[in-house]
Amino acid sequence: MSFTGVKIVGVGHYAPARVVTNHDLEQWLDTSDEWITTRTGMKRRHWASNDEATSDLAAAAASAALVHAGLQAQQIDCFIVATVTPDYYFPATACLVASRLGAVDKPAFDVAIACSGFIYGLTVAAGLVRSGVYRRIMLIGAETLSKILDKDDRSTAILFGDGAGAVILERSDEDSFLAADLGADGSRPELLFAQGSGARRPLDHAALDEKVHLIHMQGPETFKLAVNRMIESTEAVLEQAKLAKSEITFLIPHQANKRIIDAAARYLGMPNGKVVINIAEYGNTSAASIPMALSEVVRAGLVKSGDVLVFVAFGGGLSWGAVAWRWHQ
Repeated sequence: MSFTGVKIVGVGHYAPARVVTNHDLEQWLDTSDEWITTRTGMKRRHWASNDEATSDLAAAAASAALVHAGLQAQQIDCFIVATVTPDYYFPATACLVASRLGAVDKPAFDVAIACSGFIYGLTVAAGLVRSGVYRRIMLIGAETLSKILDKDDRSTAILFGDGAGAVILERSDEDSFLAADLGADGSRPELLFAQGSGARRPLDHAALDEKVHLIHMQGPETFKLAVNRMIESTEAVLEQAKLAKSEITFLIPHQANKRIIDAAARYLGMPNGKVVINIAEYGNTSAASIPMALSEVVRAGLVKSGDVLVFVAFGGGLSWGAVAWRWHQ
């Protein structure tokens, strides 16, 4: 098997039209704009309409990435969607997206590892390209978390938004993939999970009444673990890539909570200008947050050839990971 390089040749993102501000949340929750902003850094989030599903958001982001790359969907060899809010239990949302784009008969599959989805997906997709299995892969992080929110729970209703981000990976003589660090610990799923969404607790009337199909999170402990794991994973991936922290051009973290991002950045010695944060606009979009942030900075012309990017995330699983990536135009 021959090994080659990989680079990102197209990016795109999409957020639903409906915007829910902190002031909107004040209308039915015991909260305030000041309380939410101080504790999370969030001001707005986008929620899908009743007739919008995850595949709709994913297809929109993917279409934008195709335009950015100057490619047609049929030129993509494989489609991967990272999501924990699929349209259906099965088929995989990636199958629906590929078909929607007109790429029928192409391989497609989902990655379900919550907020770490893009990190895991990028590692898998880069490996498939670098090993010569595929020439081009569309990787999409997409979520409609508003569909599984308890809108009356102040601790979670304020946090999550909907959106999608897409990247197109392509075989290249120059290799952008520098290193990856992945981890998971499934011993305490109750820290962050939707319990009534699988075979362990199938949905019935009692489960629906107890809202077990919605997001539940033990915030303080999740916060502490997120900071520690994101720091550890970033340091591990830098060590693998033989990079110093000072060589990072941009740290692009999962947008879970601005206090988490700030705490990790301070420990890593990353100045504000090197940390990409868009949480004020989108909230926590799980697997979509990193590709959305990447798409914004690339399309703004802020990322130059040779720049070193580090993507890092922590989420349900519990799971975490980081990827070091050198940008090539």
